Amino acid sequence: MDTNSGTVAVQNAHAADGLIDRFFQVRAFSEKIVEPLSPEDCVIQSMDDASPIRWHLAHTTWFFETFLLKPSGDYRPFDERFEYLFNSYYNSVGEQYPRGKRGLISRPGLTETLDYRSHVDQAMRSLVEGHDLTDEERQVLEIGIHHEQQHQELMLTDLKHALSCNPLAPVYRDGACEDLDTAVGQSWLEFDPGVVRIGHDGDSFCFDNELPRHRVFLEPFQIADRCVTNREYLEFMEDGGYDRPELWLSLGWAAVKEHGWRSPLYWTKTGSRWSHFTLSGRKPIRLDQPVCHVSYFEADAYARWAGCRLATEAEWEHAVCCQLDDPFSATQRGNWSDELLRSGRCIHPKLSGTDSYCNPQSHYGGIDGDDSDQPPLADAMGNVWEWTSSHYSAYPGYHAPAGALGEYNGKFMCNVFVLKGGSCATPSGHARPTYRNFFAPESRWQFTGIRLARC
Repeated sequence: MDTNSGTVAVQNAHAADGLIDRFFQVRAFSEKIVEPLSPEDCVIQSMDDASPIRWHLAHTTWFFETFLLKPSGDYRPFDERFEYLFNSYYNSVGEQYPRGKRGLISRPGLTETLDYRSHVDQAMRSLVEGHDLTDEERQVLEIGIHHEQQHQELMLTDLKHALSCNPLAPVYRDGACEDLDTAVGQSWLEFDPGVVRIGHDGDSFCFDNELPRHRVFLEPFQIADRCVTNREYLEFMEDGGYDRPELWLSLGWAAVKEHGWRSPLYWTKTGSRWSHFTLSGRKPIRLDQPVCHVSYFEADAYARWAGCRLATEAEWEHAVCCQLDDPFSATQRGNWSDELLRSGRCIHPKLSGTDSYCNPQSHYGGIDGDDSDQPPLADAMGNVWEWTSSHYSAYPGYHAPAGALGEYNGKFMCNVFVLKGGSCATPSGHARPTYRNFFAPESRWQFTGIRLARC
């Protein structure tokens, strides 16, 4: 026997076992998110950008069914009609039900949707137990796991938007939120000019849009060691920030006027007090928590008012990666949604310097660990998605993968901006500093915030 070949076979088997265990862990967390919800909660679509919870549950299931089970040749679909109903945007697979009408679909109901998930999960177990996964199948499985984690974040943010439309301000889950305001001073990290490398490297998972790793020249810059707070953003508002066109990009000013923006999404003023809607109901604004639910336009206008700017994607990634021992790993410490739910905390951004920036998989300790060793930019991962000034575009040498999965990222590289870092709605084990999220500049329903930079 070839010893090297035997070793590789054992490593591949262990990798497949680890992936399938992770598959079931991630699938279980999706259903954990749904536990407090009624069937009625799961059918609401509050805007075209959002989707019903039930659709997320079904679409993530459709992904494994479409790209792993059906190609295996020995699979009986739960319902052939679901191929059309739960296809999101994969034109290579076929036609899709209109995105903005997903809330009109009352059937399959929640029970049948969960049955669909169970059917596919059982078929996935049979697939991995029946034969050794090929390299391509392992790759698709891993993409599917991370795809479901993306939808777990969307489930929480879409649900928050839907519940916020209810004047009763319903509670998704009771959770303890920080009840103190502790001013945290802002300082600046300085970086010298030079050629740096950005993009993913190593053997751990990444999406195709994080590749290839390449060189970028950076001029000298400074980046703030924490995100902009509610207190600071209120100063912008009270200084007439939403009434001063000189602070805004032309399209941003048009959005302010069209939508009547006067504050971040979910904020309400009663008398002299501000509150905001959270997944744990309506809460008073805590002044020194990071501001969130702001659009790119608002982030850019605030930065201009503050005499600063937003960091470029390359600046942000270089600055954060410099602070980490293993910047390409998705086991970074952060304020991650699954950890927040397990600890009974509110899914909301936390103050810099609190004990919330922890992940038990990281070398910094658990969720109740000591933060005395936290590095600079410790809140950059898993608190708010941070707007950058960079348009989402292909890295030099990028090529979209062949086949339907080539539609996953590349075709969206137009009219959107890059966000970095992950948010409190992101599950652990998913994001890393090279991760490239992207949204339209007017988007506000994600947990999006602001970190300043300057020359």
